[in-house]
Parts: sequence; structure tokens; C-alpha cells
Amino acid sequence: MVYVTRGLVETLLRMAREAEPDDVTISLAITEAGELPEADLDPETPVFTDFYLPSAGSSVNAVFGMDLGTPAGQTHGRFVSHPDGYMGVSKLDDLHEVIFVAIPPWDTESFGAFDRSGRTVEVDILDIEPPEESLA
Repeated sequence: MVYVTRGLVETLLRMAREAEPDDVTISLAITEAGELPEADLDPETPVFTDFYLPSAGSSVNAVFGMDLGTPAGQTHGRFVSHPDGYMGVSKLDDLHEVIFVAIPPWDTESFGAFDRSGRTVEVDILDIEPPEESLA
């Protein structure tokens, strides 16, 4: 079972819808449930709450081949969209511990999760808000 906030799911689905017919790949990060006051889960349970913009650091990546938009070792999952309607992990996807996949019509019924070997993982979408982060 993997846990994800509804706000993150809705944002990812919107980004996939807006990118169609192109696909999107987005790195995802977790917050431990203990940091989410509304989460009724074991405090150490990982909940997917945040994403890193796929275009962040892209100019450096284009020149030097380094992905500076995603902090190394800080993402635990990946979101990929499949505008062709394939609900699964393809050989072209960037694999991760958890891969969330969405297909048209880009709603929660067309959103799922898989492990790196392509096996379906049950998803629980939580109606909770992640903690606010400051830039200070």
C-alpha cells in the first residue's frame, strides 16, 4: 500500500492533462505521516506529498547532462503519464521504488501505482494537506 495526498494527485493529473499529447515524468518526495497532523497512520509511514518541477535545472541538464532540479537521494517515487492509454510500467519509463501512472481521461480512476518490476501496488489517496514549507 502506498499513500499519497489528494492535492498531489490532482496536481499530477492536471499536469498530465495539460501536457497531452506529450508525456510527463515527475520526481516525487515523501513526508513521514508523523509530520502530517491529520494523517491517521503510523508516524513513520511515508506519504507522497511533494513533487519537483520537471523543468527545474533543465538548462544545466541540457549543457552538462546533470539533473540539478531534483535533489539527489531525496525522491522516493516517480509519476509518469501515458497519453497512449497504457496503464502499466513501460520500458521507456524512468523506474523508481514506486511509479505512479496516469492515463486519459486523467482522473483518479485512471491513476495507479506500480513497483519497479511492474506489479500493481494499492494506492490510498488521503484528504490531508502537507505541512507548509518556508524558504527561510
